[in-house]
Amino acid sequence: MDLATIIGIVGGTVILFVAILLGGSMLLFINIPSVLIVGGGTFATALIRFGMGDVINSIKVAMNVFFYKLSNPQQVIQEIVNLANIARKNGLIVLEQQPIEDPFLKKAIMYCVDGHEAEFIEEVLKKEVSLTVGRHDVGRKTFAAMGDASPAFGMIGTLVGLVQMLANMDDPASIGPSMAVCLLTTLYGAVLANLFFLPIADKLALRSQEEERNSKLIIEGVLGILKGLNPRVMEEFLQTFLPPMDRGSSEEK
Repeated sequence: MDLATIIGIVGGTVILFVAILLGGSMLLFINIPSVLIVGGGTFATALIRFGMGDVINSIKVAMNVFFYKLSNPQQVIQEIVNLANIARKNGLIVLEQQPIEDPFLKKAIMYCVDGHEAEFIEEVLKKEVSLTVGRHDVGRKTFAAMGDASPAFGMIGTLVGLVQMLANMDDPASIGPSMAVCLLTTLYGAVLANLFFLPIADKLALRSQEEERNSKLIIEGVLGILKGLNPRVMEEFLQTFLPPMDRGSSEEK
């Protein structure tokens, strides 16, 4: 579970509610027509731009923002180095009996144990990484699109409210509700875009980059095992995939 995301969304929502409560009644900020315009319009735009299947899958992908647990790259490097040591001493076939936590690494090692050529393994694994990144990118684009659409529908709601207000200037009782639609749709659109949709899109992009980095690290490590690369040299090479501040030998870690 990603505490940073949960703390950010919950904290931002609580701060917003507290500010509203300190300034007056919460009921003043509840308006069903505004919700329909912004929420319905944003969802409809997503369906038009991406289709039903993509939108549903994007919601599933968005769960990675909250519950996805990425393998620690340092631990992955250590695991690869250990497997390389075992393979040099006892051969590749012994790796089949080794417990491997990362599912992608386990799949890559099984390809090696089955005797596939390095070129085939590299091609298959890179293709899987490319398809995974593509699926994640659709999710990111969907939420980014909703982040762009919700403020626009907020402005549309404002225009609708203004039209209603100007059309009923002779009825003072209708001016208040019309002004509420004017202002609240803009508020709803801005909150949805900047507290939910756009941050989730950015976090999905970050998750995809981290997963892609780990996958490429694993591919290079497995290819190194096939080539019989010295484990120490392999470790130093795999460390280059990490930011300088996160690098360091496994022994130091």
